[in-house]
Amino acid sequence: GGGDDDGMDDDDIDNDNFEDEEGVNLEAFDVPLREWIAQDRTRREIQRKFRMFLSTFREGEEFDEDILDDPTLDEAERKRRRRLLAQTPPTYEDRIRQMCSVNKSALELSYLHLMQKEPTLALWINEAPRDMLDVLNEAATRHTLRLFPSYHTIRDEIHVRIADVPIVDSLRDLRRAHLDGLVKVSGVLTRRSGVFPQLKLAFYDCIKCKSVMGPFRVEDTTSHSSGPDGNRDVSDLHSPTICHECDSEGPFKLNAARSRYRNYQRVNLQERPGSVPPGRVPRTKEVVFLDDLVDIARPGEEVEV
Repeated sequence: GGGDDDGMDDDDIDNDNFEDEEGVNLEAFDVPLREWIAQDRTRREIQRKFRMFLSTFREGEEFDEDILDDPTLDEAERKRRRRLLAQTPPTYEDRIRQMCSVNKSALELSYLHLMQKEPTLALWINEAPRDMLDVLNEAATRHTLRLFPSYHTIRDEIHVRIADVPIVDSLRDLRRAHLDGLVKVSGVLTRRSGVFPQLKLAFYDCIKCKSVMGPFRVEDTTSHSSGPDGNRDVSDLHSPTICHECDSEGPFKLNAARSRYRNYQRVNLQERPGSVPPGRVPRTKEVVFLDDLVDIARPGEEVEV
C-alpha cells in the first residue's frame, strides 16, 4: 500500500514510464507560484521534466544539442560526437550509481546544469525552494528506485542538494525579502546541538474506535519532536480534528511505531572574522540541519550553506 511509503506505492514504481507522459505547459498559471506547484498535474510535469533531465543530461560542451545539430560540422565529426554521446553515461544517473554504491541519500544537483537545460525549474527553486525540493526529492527517489529497485531498504528517501548557486549573500544582509527564497551564505560554525528526532510523517490512533489515520505530512522544520524546546509537542499541532471511521472528535494519540522521523540538529553560523566591518560585532544566524546533513560539520569549521 501507499500509506506507509510517503505517497509512493508499488504500482507507481511498476508503471513508472515518465517518458510516455504527456507534457503540460508549466508557464500557463494565474495563481501564486506555490499554489501552482501544489497542484497534482504541475507536480507530475515538474517530476517528468526533472527525470528527463536526470536521464539525458551530460556535462560537457560536446554534448550540447545545438552543437550536435550544427550544420557546419562535417559528417565524420558528427558521427564521432554521436558515438561519444552513446558511450558516455548521463551525468546524474552516474552520480546516482556512485551515491548508491556508498549507501548515501544525497544527490548533489548543480544549479547551473539545471539552468542550462530546464531554466523554469531552476528559477522556481530560487523562488519556492521548499515546495520544489519536496517535488524533486520524490522524483529523485523514484528515479533511484527505477535504477536500483531494492534501494528503499537502505534509504527511504533521496535528498536533492543544490550546489553551484551563483549568488552569495552575507549573513549581515539577510532581510525579509529573502524569506522563503533560496539563499547561499558562508560562515563559521560556532555551536551545534545534539541530534534529535523530528516528526516527518504522522499516523494517529483514534482512542475511541482504535482506527489508524494518516499519513499526515509534517512541514514544520523549526522544532523537533522531543528535546529541550519546552514548546507544545509537534504531534499535537498536526493531529486530525475528526475520525473518519466513528466521526468522533478524538482524542487522538500519535502512533509512534508507524510514524516516520528524520534527524534534526540546530547550529549557529557566524560571519567570518575577515568579513566583519571594523568595529562591528560578528552576526550569527541559527541554521537547521535535517536528515543526512546532521553532524556534517564541526564547530570551528567554515561552511557554505
